[in-house]
Amino acid sequence: MDILAVGAGGFIGAVLRYLIGKIPISENTVFPIKTFAINVVGCLAIGLITVLVAKNTNVEQRWILFLKVGLCGGFTTFSTFALETTDLLKDGHTGVAFLYAILSVTVGCVVIFGAELLTGK
Repeated sequence: MDILAVGAGGFIGAVLRYLIGKIPISENTVFPIKTFAINVVGCLAIGLITVLVAKNTNVEQRWILFLKVGLCGGFTTFSTFALETTDLLKDGHTGVAFLYAILSVTVGCVVIFGAELLTGK
């Protein structure tokens, strides 16, 4: 049942992301505004969910999986990255938080460049 909860949330999150990407916005800049907006909304959602669950410990674990892992994860994995980085900072692991953030972005970009090189793109 946990897997179904995550899958259902992931489906909804992915469809919402797709639909937002279809919104006709005249982007006269190279800045990816839709992806930025999706990431910000995802961070707001996972932040609110986390705070509300912490205040209400009676929330069933399956709902948390549906909302955090499924919905937010399907909408944007950036929200999970931001939550984990924030948790590290709150727990006093500043160095690990910055290392995680820098490595995630840097290694992610390097791996994409590497994949393009491997495929001849």
